[in-house]
Amino acid sequence: MRQIVLDTETTGIGEGHKIIEIGCVELINRKLTGRHYHQYVNPQRLVDPEAMEVHGITDEFLQDKPLFAHVADDFIEFIKGSQLVIHNAPFDVGFMDREFAALNGYPKTADICTVLDTLTLARQIHPGQRNSLDALCRRYGIDNSHRELHGALLDSEILADVYLFMTGGQTALTLDSKEEDDQPSEQELLKTLIVDPSIAANLPVYGVSEQEKEGHDAFIKMLSGKCDKVLWEK
Repeated sequence: MRQIVLDTETTGIGEGHKIIEIGCVELINRKLTGRHYHQYVNPQRLVDPEAMEVHGITDEFLQDKPLFAHVADDFIEFIKGSQLVIHNAPFDVGFMDREFAALNGYPKTADICTVLDTLTLARQIHPGQRNSLDALCRRYGIDNSHRELHGALLDSEILADVYLFMTGGQTALTLDSKEEDDQPSEQELLKTLIVDPSIAANLPVYGVSEQEKEGHDAFIKMLSGKCDKVLWEK
């Protein structure tokens, strides 16, 4: 399965505002491939001061950048046929669709991609908790200390880690290495525990809080709703 973790930065919020930065990273079968798409865009309008405080992208910086019309084909080529993974997807998809609509003959995002909203997913897994990207980084122990300002590529890289941790998956690049081959298999680790029970006796045992149990139950309920039959209900 090919997924594209995507983020945008804009001139502001609401009608009339434009995309000024696009950042994407690629996942295939839930593994980071190292491929990415990154582009600054000249919006042909001023950036709101409030937005500039968030991402730090100035009007002067954007003056020599290409128009969205000039990068749209490359952007579509990178994302088409994938599942887009976006935090608060209606915001980014709304801006993308307005940019596409301004060009003759271009599709809507839903015509070329499916979309997974990680904010909706996080609210299902962690109901009643803060689920901003920063809050999720703290919850999953992801270092985002280098994120002084928002940036589309940086935020998409961070979101990829958050998404994979949140759904219990791989976060390493798909690079072959002897070091990875040298790691003991799960069966070998189990044999070690059986041969030397003192190792198992000294392993820490952690309990589950009510909040964690509620989050787990909500996640299982969400998964059950997406499947016709699930083994854990038997």
